[in-house]
Amino acid sequence: MFFCFWRSSFIPFAPRPLLRLVAQGRQRSPSVFTSRTIMSGKKRNSNSAAAGPRAKQQKVAAMKEEKMEEKRERAPGWLQDFLQQQRAEGKEIKLNKKRIRVISDTEKIKQGSEGVLYWMSRDHRVQDNWALIHAQRLAVKENLPLHVCACLNVPKSELSTLRHYSFMLKGLEEVAEECKRLNIQFHLLHGTAGEVLPGFVSDRSLGAVVTDFSPLRGPLQWLEDIKKKLPKDIPLIQVDAHNVVPCWVASPKLEYAARTIRGKITKVLSDFLTDFPPVEKHPYTATRTAKPVDWEQTLASLEVDRIVGETEWAKPGTKAGTAMLESFIDLRLKIFDTKRNDPNTPALSQLSPWIRFGHLSAQRVALQVQHSGKKAGVTVSSYIEELVVRRELTDNFCFYNKKYDSVEGAYEWAQKTLRDHAKDKRPYIYTREQLEKAKTHDKLWNAAQYQMVTEGKMHGFLRMYWAKKILEWTSSPEEALSIALYLNDRYELDGQDPNGFVGCMWSICGVHDQGWAERPIFGKIRYMNYKGCLRKFDVARFERTYSPKNL
Repeated sequence: MFFCFWRSSFIPFAPRPLLRLVAQGRQRSPSVFTSRTIMSGKKRNSNSAAAGPRAKQQKVAAMKEEKMEEKRERAPGWLQDFLQQQRAEGKEIKLNKKRIRVISDTEKIKQGSEGVLYWMSRDHRVQDNWALIHAQRLAVKENLPLHVCACLNVPKSELSTLRHYSFMLKGLEEVAEECKRLNIQFHLLHGTAGEVLPGFVSDRSLGAVVTDFSPLRGPLQWLEDIKKKLPKDIPLIQVDAHNVVPCWVASPKLEYAARTIRGKITKVLSDFLTDFPPVEKHPYTATRTAKPVDWEQTLASLEVDRIVGETEWAKPGTKAGTAMLESFIDLRLKIFDTKRNDPNTPALSQLSPWIRFGHLSAQRVALQVQHSGKKAGVTVSSYIEELVVRRELTDNFCFYNKKYDSVEGAYEWAQKTLRDHAKDKRPYIYTREQLEKAKTHDKLWNAAQYQMVTEGKMHGFLRMYWAKKILEWTSSPEEALSIALYLNDRYELDGQDPNGFVGCMWSICGVHDQGWAERPIFGKIRYMNYKGCLRKFDVARFERTYSPKNL
């Protein structure tokens, strides 16, 4: 994931209310304070002497209690406990209607129907999910049962790997378990959404379909297919549950760069960066229950590339994602601002896989990071910039630019400069296989590639260097982009996501960037080299850590 990840209840201190009262008193009635000054000095001193020890004891006791409270809060699992307690309170929180758009011609639930369906496409979680929240509210309003479905389809592709499908299915297994506890029927359908979902809706007599939002062409095509095949009296409703500010609210057009979208997002951020109401135990039970899913058998039966295996460091599901967020807040947030560009220092959030698969809400991450940052006196603005502005800029690019994974999708100046230098002599030419197996002359590049293949991740700073070197070492910009996207989407656990597409387009095609001094091969595309990395961090140490074995 480039840019946001490729770049790498609050109790404030008391603002001296007594001083405020004094100031207010002076403005309103000087005589009040004049009467106090006529007390004898002896009496004042006597009171002060008596109050001093008591005040000191109270202050010490308060400090001890604060430390004990913080210690209790920071016990392992404190964040999960905090969220459960918060949800148990059941606070009424409104869903901003601008987050919702009706895709179909009708928006009224069909009368006589037997339930409402949430088609879980991008956001694979129960709590902190605006789409599921909206579906439950529609169902409760109509006194109907609530159903959730996910559509499992494995394209015949080199990008269909065990690494990705295992992470996805195990996350959905956790979703199914939570749905069962909440009296919500979870269905795993086999096939593309366009093929299987309309028939499922008709067979179950469901009265409305709610889904989440993705800007990528595949999910958009599924949405269009379902719209065509659903009965005309069944509403199809989309809720942006992935972005803090909904994509269509942040901007109605393709934005040029972070600087052009930042103000638009921050202007309305307070309207959308709110807490979530809980998804609660559903009060209406379905007469037809969901078919049980054998999750182990389902995973074993998938025709995926098992050479690209599961990762050890990232466990799927919302619980594991919440634990990673907790560790970021406790251990890494305080150094993120100063150490995020050092691949040898664990300063990054590491949350991109859980956000990519929808196991964790970016909005929840933003809320907890802001909350904890303020409490600890840690600057979090640089992280929020990456999590919200930069990440949502990538959704904007993919939603409004249909050629988001092509050189043709780059700005005109970038296309021209790449054409002008397409025939420049390359210092090295590598095949896709050589790059995939980390067989280059560059030890740093090989180490970064090895980390990606074996661990399913690469530090954000190195992702930029890695992609730019592919441009330098292949025969054309088109080939460079194709190879970069293939490697990213095949091996990165957070691959096949807008952040990855835009990250490669930024590195190779100058998207969301500006023209720089012209040079061979790159033209006016921003250049990065090995010497620049040496100035940034201990390159030799990273090379030793990830010295490639036999790939």
